[in-house]
Amino acid sequence: MPSKKALIRRPSPRLAEGLVTHIEREGVDVDRATEQWEAYGEALRTHGWETVEVAPADDCPDSVFVEDTVVMYRNVALIARPGAESRRGETAGVEEAVASLGCSVNWVREPGTLDGGDVLKIGDTVYVGRGGRTNAAGVQQVRAAFEPLGARVVAVPVAKVLHLKSAVTALPDGTVVGHLPNVDAPSLFPRFLPVPEESGAHVVLLGGDKLLMASSAPKTAELLSDLGHEPVLVDIGEFEKLEGCVTCLSVRLRELHA
Repeated sequence: MPSKKALIRRPSPRLAEGLVTHIEREGVDVDRATEQWEAYGEALRTHGWETVEVAPADDCPDSVFVEDTVVMYRNVALIARPGAESRRGETAGVEEAVASLGCSVNWVREPGTLDGGDVLKIGDTVYVGRGGRTNAAGVQQVRAAFEPLGARVVAVPVAKVLHLKSAVTALPDGTVVGHLPNVDAPSLFPRFLPVPEESGAHVVLLGGDKLLMASSAPKTAELLSDLGHEPVLVDIGEFEKLEGCVTCLSVRLRELHA
């Protein structure tokens, strides 16, 4: 049976100091964000996921966005080297967590930079966004880590948003969903479905037809429901003020060895 574990990490008290790049800064209510984070974790658990809480990194404002610190392929964990130097202190606790789960651990090395939010896996195809936070050396190191395991790594330009998965994610059948104004190269994806809202481009596959989505995308939720999916909506409004989305707040580990 595939594993259903999800790494999550409690928001830092300094969350409101988190980085913003493509949007205007807004005030963040840390208490409200913590309530939203707790509800997010509960949504995962309700749908059969075991949440594994990574040790907090209170001095790292963006540490709640745990997806950026590691990329999983099968049971191999590639520890990222974030493109923003201020985020590099986030990786140590995640490395400890994945090692404790029995993952084989590799690392992105200088001069490579890689944010996990730039990596979208669809089957054995691994799309890597080449943009503000992930450089060409980072893409090359993803290839070196995963292609020997059977992955096909495809580099994708990212200029309009923070990360590749800020622009696109994928449905259970592999169809890529994205909000067209934010997608640099939709033709790179064999099947592409445009969605009407920016946050509608972000889905987490919970299993079966269930999709974890932000409540800020009701039109997209209706569209995907009409196509036979079952949206599970969560409010992550405080994290959206920091360019966060539902994918950023967890790392799903589906292929761990028993």
